Amino acid sequence: MHNTETAFDVLIIGTGAAGLSLALRLPAHLRIGVLSKGPLAESSSLYAQGGVAAVLDEQDSVEAHIEDTLVAGAGLTAPDTARFVAERAAAAIHWLQRQQVPFSTEADARTLHLTREGGHSHRRIVHAADATGRAIEITLEERVRQCPHVTVLEHHVAVDLITSERLGQAGRRCLGAYVLDKEQGRVRALAARNVVLASGGASKVYLYTSNPDGSTGDGIAMAWRAGCRVANMEFNQFHPTCLYHPQAKSFLISEAVRGEGGKLRLPDGSTFMERFDHRAELAPRDIVARAIDHEMKRLGADCLYLDISHQPHDFILEHFPTIYRRCLEYGYDMTREPVPVVPAAHYTCGGVLTDLHGRTDISGLYAVGEVSYTGLHGANRLASNSLLECLVFAAAAAEDIAARASEPAPPEQVPPWDESRVSDSDEAVVVSHNWDELRRLMWDYVGIVRTDKRLERAKRRVDMLRREIHEYYGHFRVSADLIELRNLALVADLIIRSAQARKESRGLHYTLDYPNSLPETRPTVLVPPAPRPFSNLGDGESPAPATKR
Repeated sequence: MHNTETAFDVLIIGTGAAGLSLALRLPAHLRIGVLSKGPLAESSSLYAQGGVAAVLDEQDSVEAHIEDTLVAGAGLTAPDTARFVAERAAAAIHWLQRQQVPFSTEADARTLHLTREGGHSHRRIVHAADATGRAIEITLEERVRQCPHVTVLEHHVAVDLITSERLGQAGRRCLGAYVLDKEQGRVRALAARNVVLASGGASKVYLYTSNPDGSTGDGIAMAWRAGCRVANMEFNQFHPTCLYHPQAKSFLISEAVRGEGGKLRLPDGSTFMERFDHRAELAPRDIVARAIDHEMKRLGADCLYLDISHQPHDFILEHFPTIYRRCLEYGYDMTREPVPVVPAAHYTCGGVLTDLHGRTDISGLYAVGEVSYTGLHGANRLASNSLLECLVFAAAAAEDIAARASEPAPPEQVPPWDESRVSDSDEAVVVSHNWDELRRLMWDYVGIVRTDKRLERAKRRVDMLRREIHEYYGHFRVSADLIELRNLALVADLIIRSAQARKESRGLHYTLDYPNSLPETRPTVLVPPAPRPFSNLGDGESPAPATKR
């Protein structure tokens, strides 16, 4: 593979299920660049345990999958999008099978084993034991590395999108991206006919998260600065059951554990979910997370417990080998005792507004996967619809890009990054301090349960942090930590503004000031100010490449 390319037909930013499957679905005559912040397979997809939702059982139906998605979305899921995805789910699974993804099967070794998760009315979750994301990601990585037309750029962090509008040219077209080569410590300008944001979500904006360190909202922030609308940023899904242990960092206990009979228990051993929802442990995640949060605050407890020890030993080891081994590492034997759990930020339901082809507001710019807002998830994501969304919209975007390949291309030259007026920082503590303060205030004030007063406090602090970060960014050379902090601070602002705009409780957004849902609702769509040329330092969003480009 080439590693000296600076111009591509398609530049894909992000290497989870969305980015890698897109690269594999594009025609082989296109020059494709794939950008990864770390090793190629490092992404949120790698850690996805549950599976991929698809109707493959004769007793199930596409209509039932659509209905379950609409119910979970609490009135904000776009019906057309739900149908678009559900109807293409089986084909996405068959494509993964052709890529040799090792899914779990029944005893005949041919029929896919289907499990059930919260919010689903049928068994329709295709999985690879309890490490589905890893199975998909590793398989797709192997396939991508075999493609001679794909240039893999590992350890590269996208800084900003290059658009005609921000260069003072006519039209609104994406021309490429500035990216930081972490190993060489320099910023490169990569030209591209098409740029695809597949950079994942923004759960790292919270102190406790099930996501890897790279989930810093980069694509959402870059798209906003470039002039794209974002939607539904107030809906942050908190996974109800992250392992509670100081060394466990971000290990979640799959929803499938509850799907296979796991019970949530209070410290005294009693169950409680039946008091919050008739579906008990099989209720959607927002209800379960809020119930756990309520009980923890009511009791002053540090954690609650998830118990599947009543199931046979061999059943647990067969269905949850990864979870069993990891819990055992921290001293918990899930075959014999309950496991301590707490909620953690898990999934960003909002994102960059797209159509059913993954197209954004800017020509030549696509967004696929968790970075995007397609209308599928509404106010709450249905379990195992996330990997499915990645696969379906990667295919849709690849089809659209291929169909447009013969259109006139923009010039394959973009201005180089200019850092002639910046210096190396001698105050890295500013970045680390602001990083910590931002994540703590988001957890305390913009978490599972919100109030107007908490949101106002959060907005004031984030405004102050963004001014500090903006000043710092304008004077010093960029680093990976600074890029991510800048993006996280912007995304935090978008989340708070979206939450303030929603005067009701719905799905994942719950506020004590407006505990009921309104009879009519619509998505929260934020419209960015017109992007200013890179030469203008005063826009508060995009410090100029004339100073740092």
